[in-house]
Amino acid sequence: MSTEFAIEDGIERAATTVGSVWPIHSFVTANPLAGFEDVSFDEAVSQASDLFGGRGYPSPETFRAALADGRIDRETLKAELDARGLEDSPEALLERMDAEAGKPVSDVKTADPGEEPADPDEDRVDRVLTKWLSAFLDEGSAKWSMPNREDGFYDAFRSIAPHDGRIPDEGVVADLPASPLDAVASVLEPYPESQWVPLFEEQFAALPGWTGLVKRRADDDGAWQSAYPITLEGYLAVRLALADGFGVDLKPSTGPEETGTGTGDDVAEAFLSAWEASYRGEVVERVAAESEARAADSTADSDDDDSPTAGDSSPDRPDAQLVFCIDTRSEVIRRHLEETGAYETHGYAGFFGVPIEYRGYGSDVSVDACPPILDPQHRITETPTDEDARASRDRWSTLREAAGGIVEALKGNPATAFGFVENAGGGYGAALAARTLVPGRVRDLLDGVTDAVPDDHEFCEPALDHEHVDGGALPIGLAHEERVEYAATAFDLMGWETFGRLVVFTGHASETTNNPYDSSLDCGACAGNPGGPNARVLAAVCNDERVKAGLLDRGFDVPEDTVFLAAQHNTTTDEVELYDGHVPESHAADLDRLREDLAAARERATAERLASMGADESGGIDETERRAADWAEARPEWGLAGNAGFVIGPRELTSGLDLDGRAFLHSYDWSTDPDGDALEAILAGPMVVTQWINAQYYFSTVDNAVYGSGSKVTQNPVGNVGVYQGNGGDLMTGLPLQSLMIADDEPYHQPLRLSTVVHAPVDRVTDVLADHEELSELLDNDWLSLTVVDPTKDHRAFHYEEDLEWTPPVERPEARERPANAPAVADD
Repeated sequence: MSTEFAIEDGIERAATTVGSVWPIHSFVTANPLAGFEDVSFDEAVSQASDLFGGRGYPSPETFRAALADGRIDRETLKAELDARGLEDSPEALLERMDAEAGKPVSDVKTADPGEEPADPDEDRVDRVLTKWLSAFLDEGSAKWSMPNREDGFYDAFRSIAPHDGRIPDEGVVADLPASPLDAVASVLEPYPESQWVPLFEEQFAALPGWTGLVKRRADDDGAWQSAYPITLEGYLAVRLALADGFGVDLKPSTGPEETGTGTGDDVAEAFLSAWEASYRGEVVERVAAESEARAADSTADSDDDDSPTAGDSSPDRPDAQLVFCIDTRSEVIRRHLEETGAYETHGYAGFFGVPIEYRGYGSDVSVDACPPILDPQHRITETPTDEDARASRDRWSTLREAAGGIVEALKGNPATAFGFVENAGGGYGAALAARTLVPGRVRDLLDGVTDAVPDDHEFCEPALDHEHVDGGALPIGLAHEERVEYAATAFDLMGWETFGRLVVFTGHASETTNNPYDSSLDCGACAGNPGGPNARVLAAVCNDERVKAGLLDRGFDVPEDTVFLAAQHNTTTDEVELYDGHVPESHAADLDRLREDLAAARERATAERLASMGADESGGIDETERRAADWAEARPEWGLAGNAGFVIGPRELTSGLDLDGRAFLHSYDWSTDPDGDALEAILAGPMVVTQWINAQYYFSTVDNAVYGSGSKVTQNPVGNVGVYQGNGGDLMTGLPLQSLMIADDEPYHQPLRLSTVVHAPVDRVTDVLADHEELSELLDNDWLSLTVVDPTKDHRAFHYEEDLEWTPPVERPEARERPANAPAVADD
């Protein structure tokens, strides 16, 4: 093997230990330990602790609080402890964990300014490297860009290195080779090849935030990477060259003398497993009971010939059917809407199965509106259809952009910044004061202006006409066969047979002000973008008469009076905006009733959300709108905090249950999926994405210093790509404390691994897992759990163990009383 090939191979292997990090403007929740998913969870957190210094399990105090308030069932815990041979009492074991834990981990990953770094030479490497990384990777924020960026990071750094007085004039960095691989090879000369991979791993792990961003950027063929390319080889070459110049000893540490886990980890694993089993047991029992009751009702009605069938337009049809994202926040509004009338709600991944690259009207960039595990397959743009509305929008946009551009130029130019503030004087100060003291009134004022300007959906339609593009570019629009396939797949996955007069595909987005993490509150299935555009595409597809004819051949008889429309759910305020410009007058009464019921559901949903945030629920909609508009509000909403479960099955199994906004819900009917194709798509797609989300929240909670991003109060955005803690250093990789904690010592999110519950024949699930090694590996390694409620086997529950084996079901116990929804105790 050549030296060059060995280096390339070693870099690729070492990079797997660092998770990808997406730019903050399109924040994607992902498992920070994704590179360790091929080993058991216990081993993964141990290895990651050696590499990153992070904790992998909740703190003893968190377990103690969960045990005290009943979230950990004591009998379940005893079984877990007995299985591990741990005979002491839970209290004694937690005390032992306290003793073994030693000093607590800081809640922010930033050094004391007065404290000397452990290795000042390594610190100098980090300071120089991060300065130039932030300048090179900037995505439109910097006023002065790094010279020669178009040549790529390594070559650009070569060009500026002789002019940076902080870079030493000795070692490899003093005369960088033309090739980054040659630079790496030069630095590696004193080290045997057996040390290369661990050496690379430690260098990548030194700045996992920047490394993760470089890794993601190098895998992307988007506009920024195309214009200013960076590679892991180039990044590592610069880091090693700087280390060589500063005299850093690069010999990798040998790690712990013994592998495996100590008693503390055994105890933590037992407590965590018991906590998860306690939560899961309640959900499984309730789903199984509903499954049995539903089957009994179906048997009793089997001779009833009056039940509606596909294409039936009888009065028994639902008032409307609304399809929401599987997002946990959708569960709350769905539950309250169902209480207002004869509505069906369904769960489906929020990109609605249409993987698109989307460009809005007037936008300079396109966004990937699909999960990060998929690549976009179509390019969709907004096309104006109303010239008067378009002209009005353009006039307002031109004025707004001109005014904004002038203000930004005046503020950003050193020669005019002080003069701008002085001349703007009281008016500028009054505007700032208003946004701080009365954000709700400012929002009302801005809403009034916004109402005068047409939204994109009011004068634009997604351009669906298919155009083939040569040269490997994405095709424009969708071909007829593709449209039929996307519509049929949606109905297949949800198990639909009946259609109402109104069918609403409801995407979601968040509304926040001055929040670097705003994209983390948008639709994860749309890669941190709003889901409304995807909903509009699928609604337009389903309204196509040719598509309806094609659906008939696929077994879906869509009634002539069924109208599909899109909507967008604002998860901060629980407002659902209907995109209904094309709905005919014949459906006006249906639409009016739906609007009224959505407003009523919103009132109740906002009260529930405010109570969960410790706010006065009587504030209702006004308080949620204040939170959305207040630029000092560190917690506009909870996002997906609290997520713990994923239920795959008919909505009837959970529609009567209050799941506390903690469960992802995907509609699925096993009886309409004889070949298991729909189930396979759900397990291989949405379940993987929800596991990513769950892992991000889990690790950000158990060790926010290493896997989260600390407090928003001390964060500084950098380059429109991430945030620092303080004024420099590594990019923070996870969620801020305010997304997880009610207060400094009162967390909201309960750190549990995802519990998936599937309503289907267990043999069918086994077949899917047997065909997807990556799924069975996740389960075998305890990254999530899977329980199947089998309607063909007396609705018994089968829990996955490992190697495609299931725990034999036992008689269902009486459902125990649920504990109060009290938060856990702080980890950090």
